[in-house]
Formats: sequence, structure tokens, C-alpha cells
Amino acid sequence: MENTTVIRVRYKETDQMGIVYNGNYFTWFEIGRTELLRSMGMTYVELEDRGILIAVIEANCKYIKPAKYDDEIIIKTKLVKLTGVRSEFEYSIFEKDENVLLAKGYTIHAFVDKNIRPINIKKKHKDIWELLGDKI
Repeated sequence: MENTTVIRVRYKETDQMGIVYNGNYFTWFEIGRTELLRSMGMTYVELEDRGILIAVIEANCKYIKPAKYDDEIIIKTKLVKLTGVRSEFEYSIFEKDENVLLAKGYTIHAFVDKNIRPINIKKKHKDIWELLGDKI
């Protein structure tokens, strides 16, 4: 399953030259991931209410072409791997009008409790496992 989210680059996300600061791509990954989970029928709030946190344990971004102030961009997000204690998402960011790939990357997450101890959702939260697993 892939989710598509469209946002517009805000002035505060850019440097003096109007180019997006590299760290903002990770914020856009989070936006894409949040919207993908929502489209699957699960929100971060619902997970947290059940004592499940999703901690980033690895992140990568390859910058291909810079995004600029006021560009409309498309964030394409996929859940590509799910194990009992981990999930992996892939992202592609495109400039909307030209459909040019600007960046791509991935994040890997651990399911943890509020004490940052790993949780095996396959064993402890079968409904969430089935909801997410059915979408891969």
C-alpha cells in the first residue's frame, strides 16, 4: 500500500537562498508516515493510547534535487517491512508540477512501550499486527 500526501514548502523550511534545509525531509517523512498509518485505519494517538510507541532506530535520505520555497511536493510513503518488533517505511519526494524526484529514503522503527522496552505487536496486539500486515 502506498499513500500520497501533498504539501507546500513553507518559507521557514528554507535557507536564505530559498532551498529547503536537509533536515526538513525527515519531517516530511514523518508527515507521510502519519498519513499512511491514518489511511490504514490507525493513528499515532491510538497506538500511544494502547501503550505502543514507534521509535526511529535508523533513518536515511538521499538528496537528488533541491526543493524550493513555495514548491508543492508529493510525499509517497510505503510500509515495506513488518516484523513483530520492527517496521520499515520507504519514502519518495517529488516536485508536484514537474513530477521530478527530489529525494528518497527510509526509516526503520521499533515498537516499544513507555519505558522504551521492545514490544512484539504480533504477540501482544494481534489486531494491530493484522491491520498493518494486511497492507504490505
